[in-house]
Amino acid sequence: PDFATVIITYVPDAHIVELKSLKLYLWGFRDQGVFHEDVTNRILDDLVATLAPRRMTVQTIWNVRGGITTTVTASHP
Repeated sequence: PDFATVIITYVPDAHIVELKSLKLYLWGFRDQGVFHEDVTNRILDDLVATLAPRRMTVQTIWNVRGGITTTVTASHP
């Protein structure tokens, strides 16, 4: 399996996310076979749809696999 560090930076508006809820949400990706870019974009899309932040950036830093480290960044707006 691939492991990543997920960095979420955002400026909230009316809503914020509870840390335990966020942790459980992220664990939902644990057994899914998806691309690194897809996971990053899905996290951003889901959080933007739920929280409606003023701005948000999601960065995933994936562990080395096959000698390649991958860092994916997605932002809103």
